Amino acid sequence: MHLHEMTSPQVAALDRRIPVVIPIAAVEQHGPHLPLMTDSLLVGEVARRAHVGLAGKILMAPLMWLGNSEHHLDFPGTMSAAPRTYLDLLKEMARNFLKHGFRRIVFLNGHGGNMIPAQQALFELRQETRDDQTPLLLHATYWALGDTGRPMTELVPDLVQGEMGHACEWETSMMLALYRKLVGEYQSLPAVPFGKPFSPAHRAWITRERTTPGYIGTPSVATALKGEQLFELFASQVVALLERVIAWDGVSWDG
Repeated sequence: MHLHEMTSPQVAALDRRIPVVIPIAAVEQHGPHLPLMTDSLLVGEVARRAHVGLAGKILMAPLMWLGNSEHHLDFPGTMSAAPRTYLDLLKEMARNFLKHGFRRIVFLNGHGGNMIPAQQALFELRQETRDDQTPLLLHATYWALGDTGRPMTELVPDLVQGEMGHACEWETSMMLALYRKLVGEYQSLPAVPFGKPFSPAHRAWITRERTTPGYIGTPSVATALKGEQLFELFASQVVALLERVIAWDGVSWDG
């Protein structure tokens, strides 16, 4: 079920235990070869596949294309909400669904810069609704849901990168599988290393400190086949998470 296709009475008639999935993404630079809408297109496709796999079992909200992309603002075309603005926006979106009686709300995230503000938004909202024991508020980044213990390079044959970068092998491959005509010349692009920015500490950064061309990783080795395999894997992991949300007993800490 898609929220934007329904009438208000139809929404009112839904079981309030149905998970509400809110895809969140971004419009920002993705190097010289991928479109600004990359994050939104990719998480939108993952959400679409998950929706098909759980037909009638989840309520899919419209994709929220504006994200927290302040670290990309040195690159033209990037659109961003400042962190606090974005945090408050997400919190109020979730609060709307709580107001309408829905208790299981999942942010399905497709942009790294959204992770911290989205988690904080839900954390704050849970404190503000502490007298209500029924909400389940979750944030999930679609490429970070694997719990098999196996590295990505085993799960998807021929992958070079073991982690998500930016406009990298993974994202370029997925765009090749989804919208080949939107992918520019990528095969001659040199690799931009991830680096080790004082790990395991977390360094604050802006994109131009890490990359001059605006991408991080190895886009030159991308293929449409890898992209389709990544979509299949990520969608299956999202479905598995949402099945746990559906099965939640409404009380337990574990799920």
